[in-house]
Amino acid sequence: MLTDYGTDQSKPLPQWRLSLPRRPLTGLTVLVIEDSRFASEAVRLLCLKSGARIRRADCLRSAARHLRSYRPAVVVIDLGLPDGDGVALIAELNATEPRVPVILAMSGDTDRAGQALAAGADGFLPKPVESLAVFQQTILQAMPPEAGGMTLRALPDEVIQPDPSGLRDDLAHVAEVLSSAQDTTEIDYIARFLAGVARSAHDAALEAAATALARDHTAGHALATDLARISGMVQDRLSRVAEM
Repeated sequence: MLTDYGTDQSKPLPQWRLSLPRRPLTGLTVLVIEDSRFASEAVRLLCLKSGARIRRADCLRSAARHLRSYRPAVVVIDLGLPDGDGVALIAELNATEPRVPVILAMSGDTDRAGQALAAGADGFLPKPVESLAVFQQTILQAMPPEAGGMTLRALPDEVIQPDPSGLRDDLAHVAEVLSSAQDTTEIDYIARFLAGVARSAHDAALEAAATALARDHTAGHALATDLARISGMVQDRLSRVAEM
């Protein structure tokens, strides 16, 4: 149980922030718990443009260390993490006092939004997370009134583009895991992680291949063809990214 947040480094959302229409999250700390470097870079850029500070954890274990040290104003939790399900962390944070002001779920699988909200999430960010207006409004609407929560308002219509180096790192990670994958857990992770990366990169073909791997694995089908196809596609994407 995460019962000790340590020093509270976040501050309530002051009224003067109302006068910062383009940087309405100034002064807030956002902890993003996400194993994808590409998705994390997108959130980093959104925070930068919104005035917020960002810290990143790439797994539940790392998130626990962060939360023992400080209390962020916003926690964005990917639902598919390498060492567990983000929904469990949402439920834990929702039950912890003092509660984090804003808990958001994030996933490329929009069917999981209901599950995350039922566990206590204040909102859901579907991947790819790249709209500045959507990011800011989701956080502002979820802020409690005593922290300066705000209603719908005009926000910048801007879409961010993460550096392709994050995508390269994610694809290299998949290639490494593929080279040594042996058990069920690793295959589940490959399918889930790659589907999220592909969606963030707007790569429909790669997302379809990852979805097919997950479907065939659940059905108990042979996976050699799926894994070979994905391996080839990942290597192809790595070559393309290297040329950018």
